[in-house]
Amino acid sequence: MARKMTKDEREAFLAEPQVGVLSVAAEPGRAPLTTPIWYRYEPGGDVVVMTSPGLRKARLIEAAGRFALCVQQQDGVYKYVSVEGPVVESWPMTKAERHEMAARYLPPGVSEAYTDATDDTHGRNIAIVMRPERWNTSDFSDIAEQLA
Repeated sequence: MARKMTKDEREAFLAEPQVGVLSVAAEPGRAPLTTPIWYRYEPGGDVVVMTSPGLRKARLIEAAGRFALCVQQQDGVYKYVSVEGPVVESWPMTKAERHEMAARYLPPGVSEAYTDATDDTHGRNIAIVMRPERWNTSDFSDIAEQLA
């Protein structure tokens, strides 16, 4: 059976540059909005995501005041971390902050080109900060070791 990760394990895993899947409560009669997203996290800190201020995602997060994020590793041993919490802050991102986020996911050179190329479409992006409140984790490493 899969085991729960320790606090240190889950925080280290969440800090890795994985594409997260954000979920937020939607309008009545609709399923929650669930979408892939880039994020930033440092152990012991808050989760930071970026989005355009006029998108449905941003409006729903503002209305709900909270969201959830799930990241998973599929290559090798399967494991995941999901975290949920309230929004505690948001601000308009600077170009440097947008580049910092892009650099987590794109190689050097490409991240700068991406940031420059998306100035028109993402230049008004906002950062939304979530304080982790509830965690759910699973790590199948022990099972994989038993089968090896």
